[in-house]
This record gives sequence, structure tokens and C-alpha cells, in this order.
Amino acid sequence: MENTGSRELVIKEIKLFNKWSYDFIEVRDPSLKKYICLKPVYLPHTGGRHEHRRFGKTHVPIVERLINKVMRPGRNMGKKHLAYHIVKKAFDIIHIKTGENPIQVLVRAIENAAPREETTRIMYGGITYHVSVDVAPLRRIDLALRHLTEGARMKAFHSPIPIEEALAEEIVLAASNDPKSYAIQKKEEIERIALSSR
Repeated sequence: MENTGSRELVIKEIKLFNKWSYDFIEVRDPSLKKYICLKPVYLPHTGGRHEHRRFGKTHVPIVERLINKVMRPGRNMGKKHLAYHIVKKAFDIIHIKTGENPIQVLVRAIENAAPREETTRIMYGGITYHVSVDVAPLRRIDLALRHLTEGARMKAFHSPIPIEEALAEEIVLAASNDPKSYAIQKKEEIERIALSSR
């Protein structure tokens, strides 16, 4: 006879990079709530499983989407491991600077840097008009992430500042809605052009 005894199953909390908890992460913008995936994962790497599904990006963790945006054509193209470490170090720097959960800071930065209105070209009678349109929530997140990583890349290029610090600074500035942030500047520029095209 075996004595099985009563064993309790201890479920360990899933933390990003084994450091950052997904608990109490709040998405304030109701339009982005459905599209910012905060599913707890240890390692943000889905391996492109979302690719062939419509709105598949909504199931990709938001941190992985940031990592994917860091891998832009050029020096970091295709180097996901490098991009992963850049984001990981940037999150540590964000925590040191703000004392907050970096995931929450990233979510706030995305909310602040996501443009609500942009312009599109419409051909009417052989003449092209620029008309302002509302931006879809998924595109808002894409643009915000693109501008955050673009700003970090521009700050770190030909500069002694490492990309990790530049990314962390860009995210912190965008989270606090600081006009010095490249992403916030781009958002305001897009919205200003859209306002004039109404």
C-alpha cells in the first residue's frame, strides 16, 4: 500500500520575465481594452501563431508586440533574442525610474501615444482630397508601438545612449504624456493634420 498523503498543488503566479506581475494592470481607454492582450506569460514569444487569423494580433501579448516592433528593418531585423533582451533591460530601467510595474507604464504609454484621428486620401472626380477619419483601435496600438520604438531608435542612433535606456525613457515620457516624447509629438502632429482636414 502506498501512502499518497494529501499534497497541495501550489500554483505559482505567472510573471513576465519572472519579475513583473500581470495583476492590477489597468487599461483606462475603453476602446483599447479589447485589443491590449495582458494574458500572463513567462516569455512573450508566440512564434507567429496568430498570423493567419483575422484580428489575431489581439491575442499576442502586448510586450511581445513591443519586442516585434523593436525588430525593425536594419540592424535589428529578425534578431528577436536581441530585441527580447533590449525590452527586458528597458523594463528594469523603467522600474528603477518610476518605481511602478513596467507593464502598467507601457500600457499607459500606449494609451497616451495612440492617435485617435488621422487622414486618408480620397479620389473624387480625378482630384485627391485628404479627409480625416477615426483610427481603428488595432491601428492605434500599432502606431503607438511604432512611434515609441522609432523614437527610441532615433535617440540611440549615433549616440552614446544605449537603446535600452532610450526605449525606457521614451516609454516613461509617453506614459506621463510629456511633449518631449517622440511618440506624443507624432500623435499630436497626426491629430493636428486630421483636424485641419475635417
